[in-house]
Amino acid sequence: MAIDHFDVLIVGAGLSGIGAGYHLQARCPDKTYAILEARGAIGGTWDLFRYPGVRSDSDMYTLGYSFRPWTDAKSIADGPSILSYVRATAREQGIDRKIRFDHRVTRAEWSSEDARWTVEAQRGPTAEIVRFTCNFLFMCSGYYDYREGYTPEFAGVDRFAGRVVHPQHWPDDIDWAGKRVVVIGSGATAVTLVPAIAESAAHVTMLQRSPSYVLSVPDEDVMANRLRAVLPSKLAYGIVRWKNVLRFMLFFTMSRRAPGVVKRLLRRQVQAQLPAGFDVDAHFTPRYDPWDQRMCFVPHGDLFRAIRHGRADIVTDRIETFTERGISLASGTELAADIIVTATGLKLIVGGGVELSVDGAPVDAAKALSYKGMMLSDVPNFASCIGYTNASWTLKCDLTCEYVCRLLNHMAANGYRQCTPRNVDPSITTMPIIDFSSGYVQRSIHEFPKQGSKKPWRLYQNYALDIAMLKFGSVDDAMEFVRTDAAGARRADVVG
Repeated sequence: MAIDHFDVLIVGAGLSGIGAGYHLQARCPDKTYAILEARGAIGGTWDLFRYPGVRSDSDMYTLGYSFRPWTDAKSIADGPSILSYVRATAREQGIDRKIRFDHRVTRAEWSSEDARWTVEAQRGPTAEIVRFTCNFLFMCSGYYDYREGYTPEFAGVDRFAGRVVHPQHWPDDIDWAGKRVVVIGSGATAVTLVPAIAESAAHVTMLQRSPSYVLSVPDEDVMANRLRAVLPSKLAYGIVRWKNVLRFMLFFTMSRRAPGVVKRLLRRQVQAQLPAGFDVDAHFTPRYDPWDQRMCFVPHGDLFRAIRHGRADIVTDRIETFTERGISLASGTELAADIIVTATGLKLIVGGGVELSVDGAPVDAAKALSYKGMMLSDVPNFASCIGYTNASWTLKCDLTCEYVCRLLNHMAANGYRQCTPRNVDPSITTMPIIDFSSGYVQRSIHEFPKQGSKKPWRLYQNYALDIAMLKFGSVDDAMEFVRTDAAGARRADVVG
């Protein structure tokens, strides 16, 4: 069987993959590419997650693409609206015609002699093995394991007479109207689910082992809606995008430099939205500093409104065991439930679970250094699209895609066939690539690449610094390039 070859193979047709397709078409129009998508539809996370109230926890003026303005009134958008936006982008740009659906990539092998990747995928329901080759492999599948979420081993779960569901695979046939629902968890998924379910459930209890920081934000951006009425959409979008970027950078910087001040401000705004006498310290005051874990944003205070109206409450306690009727807590209390939702987190997976090898040697991502937050040391012609942990995912992904295109064009202009990040600085020390104390990070961080102590191996999680480095900075620092000379021999240029 003939093997299809492309200049670039993109893995994943979600928010990142569609963005990568656009940037390749716009900046490298001479390059051929295809997108391999494991599922049968465009959208990635936004197609997979179907739980009630699913929405962004970032504003759409920064989560949206830099090249396609978000024009809806809501700045904190629901999942279906985001999915529609991603699919419309793919359709308008012709990117949807480049996608091979139901292709789950499992392996990729690099050959320095041929200067190409051989990519193996399982196609369709029979998992038929198919292969492709490419000169550059671009992973845009994120770092969440789509196969299953994380659920702790709860004692007695088999005894529970009701239904237990995980939000990542929300069933179509579940009916919570008039039912008692317990949502286990305190993260973004839990604070989204509780007010959405509370609209029709008999009562909802958010059961958390420890609190998270929760901040109420407007669901519409007044400035954006006003500017769109008087300015061209792209200009209005750009202004609001930068306004939101700068505001968030200031908030994050304050959180790191003056955590006590930010703690007090957050506590004050939470207390103002809850009933008199509500125990804010027990249920909304975490043990960690702001932004040591990702913060939860609730549009227009919907979680607090559900609590004020008596449709929902919060219990902070530890689970002793599931019972026939609900959950028995360490305090001796029993929570009655008809439905229990385990919003207990996601699983992280390195590189979408794809096995990489270079010239026959397996790649151990945990031993690699992350180059500019997108490439791996000693892995040629390879990049990953990974967004920010402290800001909108797409801000970093747009910059990554632009950089990859700059790199490809630089290689073409200079006759290079291979580029490989190399660390030749013995003073570089390593640290975890994600500086978060969240459980979902700590469970898997040992499997991920490390970041280095200084550029270009340092991951700053700072949009302004990344613009300087990725949009305008050099593409040949700490990079080894290989060309083929007139005699056909391979020759490596000195690392920049």
